[in-house]
Amino acid sequence: MKMLVLGIGNTLLTDEGIGIHVLQALEPELADWPDVTLLDGGTLSFTLAGPIEDTDALIVVDAAHIKTQPGGWALLQGEEMDAFLMSNRTSSVHEVGLTDLRAIAMLAGHWPERRAMLAIQPGVIDWGEHPTPAVAAAIPPVCTAIRKLIQEWRHVA
Repeated sequence: MKMLVLGIGNTLLTDEGIGIHVLQALEPELADWPDVTLLDGGTLSFTLAGPIEDTDALIVVDAAHIKTQPGGWALLQGEEMDAFLMSNRTSSVHEVGLTDLRAIAMLAGHWPERRAMLAIQPGVIDWGEHPTPAVAAAIPPVCTAIRKLIQEWRHVA
């Protein structure tokens, strides 16, 4: 099973770049996992439709307004992820783009059956290359959740 971990964000905007910071934290361990691809999705682009359509399982990591304290996070899987994307179009700077990528993949019949989003509540979105301490503290548990999810999906395949 081919799995894609897609980190989204702008690393020049403090907590907004958390998806990329999580990806960077995962890279040393997951780089050697042949069935897992780590992809820096930046601030999203339609060019990401191809990698999403080519994968069997998708994990998206992004800053999103999930109505919790800064650094709080949620794991949204399958239809729960879809519902979040469709009902909270303003919850992330990128969700219009992610929602559009979902629509493209669905039209092509390639929206992965196994999919999840790790949504991390930002505290500050302003110029700065590092997340705030509260949001940075979410990186280790989010990485653990991603590794656990990958292992679960491997056993189901």
